[in-house]
Amino acid sequence: MRNQFDRQLNTLNGELIQMGHMVEQAIEHAIEAMVHQDAEKARQNMEFDSEVDQQEKDIETLCMKLLMKQQPVARDLRLISAALKMITDMERIGDQAADISELALCLVNEKELPMMDRMKQMSQECMLMVMKALEAFVAKDIEMAKKVIARDDVIDAMFDDTKKEVIELIQNHGAGAEVATDLLMVAKYFERIGDHATNIAEWVIFSVNGTHPTINPEPVL
Repeated sequence: MRNQFDRQLNTLNGELIQMGHMVEQAIEHAIEAMVHQDAEKARQNMEFDSEVDQQEKDIETLCMKLLMKQQPVARDLRLISAALKMITDMERIGDQAADISELALCLVNEKELPMMDRMKQMSQECMLMVMKALEAFVAKDIEMAKKVIARDDVIDAMFDDTKKEVIELIQNHGAGAEVATDLLMVAKYFERIGDHATNIAEWVIFSVNGTHPTINPEPVL
């Protein structure tokens, strides 16, 4: 019975990693659609969000089966509970990548988009955070997860810089106010993605030792 349970846990790990790769791809395609003003890629990425949603449902079903049909010990309960939280954050990352793609679609006909270098940097930081959070999960590496959490400050600083630049653009180039506002929304979505990657890293820590940096600093289960 335990061997079967362990196989199912391995399946869960694999499905979580797959979902992580999917949301990394969604972020990458969103910024590519924006930088290259590629309407078709933007539309495809918006449609891809439904695949991310389905992956969340599949993992949720697997978690429920593990909880109902098996008798998980404390460590396993932590992992399954963390998985359920992680997929919620990954699904929201997928949503925000789709939102960025929708804004990219709106900006396709603009002659020149400002702040693209920073948008690319923010997207790369977000993908790195998601990737490292998943690596920490696979390796059960608390220190790596903590580094992911600390990395969120980089994205927050980039968002603050974007806000300042948007204000300057609106003050000095009133005609581009709508474009500047849309780009501020893009930066805000990346900032939120960073927050969700942080949440994933926090649940990685919980899955390993039962502590959660913002919910319960003392071990449980």
